[in-house]
Amino acid sequence: MPRATTPRRVTIYDVAERAQLSHQTVSRYFRAPEGLRPTTREKVAAAVTELGYSPNPLARSLRTGRSKRLMVVVPELTSSPARVLAGASDAARGAGFTIDVVGLTGDADERTDRLGELARTGRPEAILSLIPLAADAQEACAPVPLVVVGELDDAMRGIGELSDASPVLEFLRELSALGHRRFLHITGDLDFASARARRDAYLTGIESLGLEDLGVVDGDWSAASGYEAIAGIDAARPPMAVIAANDVVAGGVVQAARERGWTIPGDLSVTGWDNLPLSGLLSPTLTTVEVDHEGVGVRAMQRLLERLSGAASAVPASEPVNTVIWRESTGPVAGR
Repeated sequence: MPRATTPRRVTIYDVAERAQLSHQTVSRYFRAPEGLRPTTREKVAAAVTELGYSPNPLARSLRTGRSKRLMVVVPELTSSPARVLAGASDAARGAGFTIDVVGLTGDADERTDRLGELARTGRPEAILSLIPLAADAQEACAPVPLVVVGELDDAMRGIGELSDASPVLEFLRELSALGHRRFLHITGDLDFASARARRDAYLTGIESLGLEDLGVVDGDWSAASGYEAIAGIDAARPPMAVIAANDVVAGGVVQAARERGWTIPGDLSVTGWDNLPLSGLLSPTLTTVEVDHEGVGVRAMQRLLERLSGAASAVPASEPVNTVIWRESTGPVAGR
């Protein structure tokens, strides 16, 4: 049987032949059509339509010096900071750009060396790095503009804005005002900067507000860690409120509390983190923290676009990333 062949790509020379013009004239049609006569533009447009021609974007970028492509750097692509990238991508697309996501391995120096190579060969118009780079990264990537926001560490864990733990203090203040005095904190995996920040904010808040700390239980972001912490607590002195590392841990806390006959929030108030879709559908609905991952990506991309255009920064300097959402799992202590 004859082998199938791939149709030949229509070229600018085919368009020129069909329009009975030089290929230089057709090239000017795509680059600066206002300089051509109306009849010439009509001939080229008709030939383009008949042949179904579309300019080769790489070749065009070589001619114009504009690729309209941006590069976003993340750690090794074993997983994806999807919501941050979605925000960055939306902001880029709104400005007429597309983005290439590049995962880099190694330490900061190795990543910077590799990124310098990509800046020279990949022809991005600008680069946004969500991970830390070496101090000389700007020089390594020159003349391509580079913005480093460093919101993720080498293992895709949130740092920077994404590790802000201020909502823990809001939880403690509001719950103490509702009569809660004894607190327990169940952490996430302490390899994460965000888990360590929430633990530290909890301990600071307990001390500053004069509350009683029943302990910090090392967890791992799982429902099992929340369940086990409550199942094993001393019934003679139970917590009045639990600050859980995330919504999943909080789910385990609620289940274990119910099995012990405790009501939520009458006997025990529970808070989570991340505002997972299920959190607003549980019974009771879960008090939690909404994290604006998309906003982090949007603001990072806006800083890059401003750098590219040379415009003065209009990006808010301190846009809040975390917002507490109060729901049914927290309330006054029973009898108050």
